[in-house]
Amino acid sequence: MTTTPETIDTLKPGQSIRCTIAKTPRAKAPRETIARLMRLDPENAKGLRHAQVLRSRRMNAYIRGNRLWHSREKAARVVRVANGESWNLAYTPILGADLKSVAAYLTIEKA
Repeated sequence: MTTTPETIDTLKPGQSIRCTIAKTPRAKAPRETIARLMRLDPENAKGLRHAQVLRSRRMNAYIRGNRLWHSREKAARVVRVANGESWNLAYTPILGADLKSVAAYLTIEKA
């Protein structure tokens, strides 16, 4: 069952919702929007913060041309956009437009 934009309008600010990917989008823009929404999950956000701290500890500093340079690691890909992946987040009105744009690919229910 896909979610319609009208059902997103019935959500209240601060309400906890559970989103599940019903169909993986083929286009890049909806995939990136879904990944951005998945990173708002408290568990995923905690993993990203932890990875950021570890990257800062492992940062390699070296001198080149009498100047200090840093070799930085790439950020980890914590989320994966695939069928059946689900996450929880608190609904805010700012997220309404993003949720409506990818509503065809998601199943949204109250958590």
